[in-house]
Amino acid sequence: MKNTIALSCFWTVLVACIAIACTDEGSPSLNHGDEESEDVENEIPQTVSDSFKVRATVNQIYIWKTEAETDFEVLDSTGEIVFSGTTDYQGSLVVRELEAGAGYTVRLADNPEDLTDQLHVMSVENSLPDVSFYEEQVIEPGYGYITMRDGTKLSIFVSLPGPVEDGPYPTVVNYSGYSPSRPGRSLGEDAEIFCGTYPILCDAPSHPSGLIAGVMGYASVGVNLRGTGCSGGAYDYFEPLQLLDGYDVIEIIARQEWVKHHKVGMVGLSYPGITQLFVASTNPPSLAAISPFSVIADTATSTLVPGGIYNNGFALEWIEMVLNKAEPYAHSWITELVEQGDTICEEHQLLHSQKLDAIQKALDNPYYTEEVAGQYDPTRFVDKIDVPVFLTGQSQDEQTGPHFPILFGKFDQAPAKRFTMTNGVHPDGFAPQNLIEWAHFLAFYVDQEIPQLDPLLYTMVPIFIEDVFHSSGLELPTNRFEEYTDFEQALADYEAEQDIRVIFESGAHEDVDPGAPRGRFDVKFSEWPIPETQALRLYFQPEGGLSKSLPPEDGSASSFEHDPEAGSRVTLVDGSIDIPQPNYDYVQLVEGKALSFITEALDKDLVMVGSGSVDLWLKSTADDADLEVNLTEVRPDGRESYIQSGWLRASHRNLLPETTEFRPVSSHYEEDVEPLQADVWNEVRVEIMPFSHIFRAGSRIRLSVDTPGDSRARWRFLLLESETPPIHTIAHMKDYASSVVLPVIPDIDVPTEIPPCEALRGQPCRDYVEYENQTAR
Repeated sequence: MKNTIALSCFWTVLVACIAIACTDEGSPSLNHGDEESEDVENEIPQTVSDSFKVRATVNQIYIWKTEAETDFEVLDSTGEIVFSGTTDYQGSLVVRELEAGAGYTVRLADNPEDLTDQLHVMSVENSLPDVSFYEEQVIEPGYGYITMRDGTKLSIFVSLPGPVEDGPYPTVVNYSGYSPSRPGRSLGEDAEIFCGTYPILCDAPSHPSGLIAGVMGYASVGVNLRGTGCSGGAYDYFEPLQLLDGYDVIEIIARQEWVKHHKVGMVGLSYPGITQLFVASTNPPSLAAISPFSVIADTATSTLVPGGIYNNGFALEWIEMVLNKAEPYAHSWITELVEQGDTICEEHQLLHSQKLDAIQKALDNPYYTEEVAGQYDPTRFVDKIDVPVFLTGQSQDEQTGPHFPILFGKFDQAPAKRFTMTNGVHPDGFAPQNLIEWAHFLAFYVDQEIPQLDPLLYTMVPIFIEDVFHSSGLELPTNRFEEYTDFEQALADYEAEQDIRVIFESGAHEDVDPGAPRGRFDVKFSEWPIPETQALRLYFQPEGGLSKSLPPEDGSASSFEHDPEAGSRVTLVDGSIDIPQPNYDYVQLVEGKALSFITEALDKDLVMVGSGSVDLWLKSTADDADLEVNLTEVRPDGRESYIQSGWLRASHRNLLPETTEFRPVSSHYEEDVEPLQADVWNEVRVEIMPFSHIFRAGSRIRLSVDTPGDSRARWRFLLLESETPPIHTIAHMKDYASSVVLPVIPDIDVPTEIPPCEALRGQPCRDYVEYENQTAR
């Protein structure tokens, strides 16, 4: 009984970190770094002035430790003033977007003789230090700092699965703006009886991937991004400096004596998952592999501005949260460290108030540009990643969104790939059906050993799962490599497996609580998009039908009114979405404010995996329209299950050459924006985001068109405004035949019967109510 209590304590602490942000309370202690803290002056470059400090870095200059509201000037090598600015309330100022070069001078505007020596501002290209820079840094277990190429220090926490002398250990890095470097803590007296076997329980990191990896025998390193936690510098959303810092972290950590093979992996879900894509694109030589869970495909068009419509629900909430966490003393553990005498952390807080306002930056850039949006778009750079990749995601992810499978086909240089797609919600990367495969992947590419799992782990995981997902009976699947004795043979068999795994009907397995994250079966594929995919095109019919036949010549059209309130409505009323049965409110279509089209009952099962395309012929009383399409299954039992959605601001309908029959890809460039033409049928294609689903024989396929809203658990939409709600009209006539194209995968043997509607994880369910479309007005 005592063992069970202790394990429950362990996982209860972990649960707090599974959400998008870890908790910040606790009693950290300094394990080392006191020597550095005693003499900050020697660690930070000095200027010739006693009235302020300055550091030149990559395309930026930091100014700090002076009076508030002090005016500064920056001069180039010719003496021309290239920047003027005023320090903030902490006496700090960051000068951004400087051209690289030598000869910059910083001076007080009111006292031009109080100035610096000439400073060298680096470019990304010329900033790479000599290898000795990486070799000379010694990082000890526990809390401390690691120095970047520009002299800025980042706070880190190193956790080993045993003594240094028993190493080296396979090692993973978690890198984010949350609290991965928060000093470790004991999980309590009841857990301490296991500390001989699992030392991590008495010095636990604050990131779940590190804690789980630690129990599996890995060393973990939690690193706070520049400008967050106790790290130096100022925060900016995925600026080049963050990527360069990530490169430096990998190269420094890999050279430590306690790191096995002198190669490290990267781990993490959500924010630390996304950072992996960015850092790996810089190709650190000592990076062994990455394993990002629950990530975006593209910051702009996938999550922040899906279809060109600003997501002022979760996307805005997340940016606000990240910016708040980048404030000075944003976490209690920061305050506690400073109170304990950490003068490095204390001084680092001075620049945190110079974080860049990512919210305003997003609002200032409503269209896709290569200069701004392009640098935040993993679809543009994951082809540079040259290490093995393990990536998972869920089609109804209420946070980062459903677009992640678009990345599957873009890792051109990755020598090994493992991708998992299923229905479900944001934290499901930590479900056992993913954890076992993650363990295999890390064993092969980071540990370079045959996967072996401690038997105690099979006891611990169900306790963890019950605390996180509030469901019993979820167990870690069997290690399928347990009987292997030859590593090369095991690796060869692993790499012979197909890259893409689609888990169907997560939440509906008969051995767990309905809604718990366990799929009923999986199917593997070799490529994305899946080569076998067949297009099922269904046409809108005048009476609300949906069929393979073209509508009649005189099929006319149907209209709906824009709903200005829809954008603020979500499907999750309150409480957690992680539990098996969330408190969903999946409302019915509003009369006159939507269109609905539905098939006859299917005569056979249809397995679908991929994106879809809703190809509309549209007229409107306005010159633009915010559109949402929703795909649902109407079941023989009279229930209706949500599957997937898509969104588009109609003026963003211009398509890129990479568009396919299944996936319209809008450019979102300002120069491509085209108002709707009055009294003309405008062709508008809306992507149904990637999904995987089995439509059962006897069910009907339903496609609705309405105003964005009422479809996602945490996404809201900043809709177009007008004095009078416009009327949008959709054609269903032979010459203007609106339709939907769905991705059918043939020849899949479905071994299960239709699941309970409420069981499908992440897919709200409601009673089916017939809906009558309004004839065009």
